[in-house]
Amino acid sequence: MSSARKPIRKAVFPVAGLGTRFLPATKAVPKELLPIVDRPLIEYAVDEARDAGIEQMIFITGRGKTAIVEHFDIAYELEATMAERAKDLAALDSTRIKPGDLMAVRQQVPLGLGHAIWCARAIVGEEPFAILLPDELMVGTPGCMAQMVEAYEEVGGNLVSVLEVPREEVSNYGVIDPGEIRGRLTEVKGVVEKPAVEQAPSNKIVSGRYILQPEVMRTLEGQGKGAGGEIQLTDAMAKMIGRQPFHAVTFEGRRFDCGSKAGFVEATLALALGRADIGAEVRAMAERLLGR
Repeated sequence: MSSARKPIRKAVFPVAGLGTRFLPATKAVPKELLPIVDRPLIEYAVDEARDAGIEQMIFITGRGKTAIVEHFDIAYELEATMAERAKDLAALDSTRIKPGDLMAVRQQVPLGLGHAIWCARAIVGEEPFAILLPDELMVGTPGCMAQMVEAYEEVGGNLVSVLEVPREEVSNYGVIDPGEIRGRLTEVKGVVEKPAVEQAPSNKIVSGRYILQPEVMRTLEGQGKGAGGEIQLTDAMAKMIGRQPFHAVTFEGRRFDCGSKAGFVEATLALALGRADIGAEVRAMAERLLGR
């Protein structure tokens, strides 16, 4: 890595959404705390960031989302009770973040992903930073963000993770206009938010992981509303292309869209099947339900 290239130490997690697709479950419980098997969705994203060497976690929260921060705090009464009963505390290890390495910023009005990221500008400062959208559960070894950090150390600049989807699905996502391709790295010539199928420049969709330079905050500063009447991160990224290196990393692993009910169920089943402790039992259960 170039001596002038700053490492990726900070990650932003936009978790201010209302989770209306999952009502009534999300009336009192943030969607990010709904469990995939026995761990909240947000934990998978935080662990992915940790595995990539990221130290500081920045949550962009909203009203009713304080439980997400509390989840990563120390629960003294719980731990004391478990210790008294000689119960193993290892299950809580993934909920521990070092003092000072967790920060929460309130997004007071729901103005879109770009606005949510801009809310972290003071904490990000003049460093490159990662963004992880918890709804996109990325499963692989190494993790998606670790793959991106490895690519960043090679090319620097800005990066997004991408996956190929059937052409008819591109209008649901941000799509890249690809340039030169070198293995898993693709030069990004443009990014289009939710294009019509016939106008999409490719079938490579942006899949919820980013490494961006701090200049994007200044671009977001004066940006107007875009698609859906929201301040779009995609629009700000598009303005960075040509000013700084911009690449896409094709993720080698599996993606689950936990922003949809069916995707959430799929992720739960897939991860349960892969577990040594319950995988065989869940497989037999699924076969019974399917009548096999």
